[in-house]
Amino acid sequence: MAGNGLSNLGRVKLTDLIASEGLPSDTYKLSVSTLSQSLAQYSAAIIQFPPNDGALLRCCLESARPYFIQKPSYPSADMIHINDSREWCKTSGYSADPQMWQESYDYRPGITPTEPNNDIEFPPAGLADIFVVLGKAARDILDAVGFYLNLRGCAFTEILDSVPLRNREISSSVLSVNCHARPSFQGAQHHNLTTQEDGQLVMYSDHDHQVDKSLISIIKSDKAGFHIRDFNGRWVLVDGDLGPQEVVVYPGLALYHATAGYVSPALHRTDISNLHGNMHGRCSLSFKLMPKSMTSLSCSEMRAAGHGVEAQFQIPVSVDDFMQRSHPLDQLFNRNSFPSFSFPTAQEGSMKPLMKRKKNNSRLKPLPPSKRLRLEAQRVLKERVQDIADKKGIKLRFCTLKECESHIHTLDSPCGNIRLEIGWPLGVPFVHPHDLPNKAKIGFLETYEPGWSANHDMELSLIETGQSSQHADN
Repeated sequence: MAGNGLSNLGRVKLTDLIASEGLPSDTYKLSVSTLSQSLAQYSAAIIQFPPNDGALLRCCLESARPYFIQKPSYPSADMIHINDSREWCKTSGYSADPQMWQESYDYRPGITPTEPNNDIEFPPAGLADIFVVLGKAARDILDAVGFYLNLRGCAFTEILDSVPLRNREISSSVLSVNCHARPSFQGAQHHNLTTQEDGQLVMYSDHDHQVDKSLISIIKSDKAGFHIRDFNGRWVLVDGDLGPQEVVVYPGLALYHATAGYVSPALHRTDISNLHGNMHGRCSLSFKLMPKSMTSLSCSEMRAAGHGVEAQFQIPVSVDDFMQRSHPLDQLFNRNSFPSFSFPTAQEGSMKPLMKRKKNNSRLKPLPPSKRLRLEAQRVLKERVQDIADKKGIKLRFCTLKECESHIHTLDSPCGNIRLEIGWPLGVPFVHPHDLPNKAKIGFLETYEPGWSANHDMELSLIETGQSSQHADN
């Protein structure tokens, strides 16, 4: 998949990812394809913001430096935060993690942070405006991913915060201003040096491999150093050549679970070896679009779109439990049966299959009843088979026509065991997007729903009679 795709991270304009009413434009489809291809290969993509929004991001990064430089060399005990998962949706204000050599200021609408002496905290500039900009961008990106997965519009709205927040609601999503490796902050003793293959020294924190539990994360830094592991297991510097209006976007664990594993979470780390002699350290802005705590992560939208859902994703999970639970990285990135989603390349001409449309549909003759019955049987058949597979915890394997023809008479085939488990009729191709033989489809439907064909014959005859009367009237 990665070998035939993008040579570098995909770059997409945010304005091209904003959906509009009616049919999707060619620009939107091409942008969605580039975004999805990049997420599949690199677990990240680069998004270009409009000039005004880019200026706002740079202004906040500039104000972050004096904000952190005036902080004490070592924070008080109540300011030290060591990743308490129980507080995932309550963090706000300044905190520090000496083990990570990192300081943060979390902006979360609905909470007014205060310092220990009850003084009001004065944060870096523009956080409220940036929260709006990045929150809207993250939702547009999430909808674009849903469009590519063939999910219904705004498929994730039910698990997101209300827009705007209701009275006394606290935002689940959070905007963080971070500072790594400030020399005056006493955290250097908790770090180690590792040697690269070329002999250069690179410094990472002791907990360098991290995965966000967000749906979508967006990050903008004032210095390069953010690495993400790609599809082939290589670490890629993703912010090395960012323009002033560009940010890095990457998926998190919540999106991985909500899409039944089809969208891989980004494994990332931060290189702080190039900060020697820098008095401010490395400052960054990060926005995490989070699901709200009182909802559940389920794969109902994926099943409705016809995607296979593995047994581990079948049962909905409470968001609050999901955020407090540990997720071993070896189970996420070393799976033998990972359900990879095949993203087409985003090169010139690659979107042509998606843009094909039947011309002059209004002038086509109505389908004959037998054809409509066959198409309806195909649709219902796939729904019935998906229901059976979901109840039995079976992940469907959708064959191509060529594969399916070669599997019919083969006992030891990729989908042979599943055919046996689900009770598929002998000699009939396994379920796939192309049409099955008419008699086989109707026979299978009759097994699970006796009288199906007779009922639909009657419905179609009534429809045909009504259409004939309408033509006669005209």
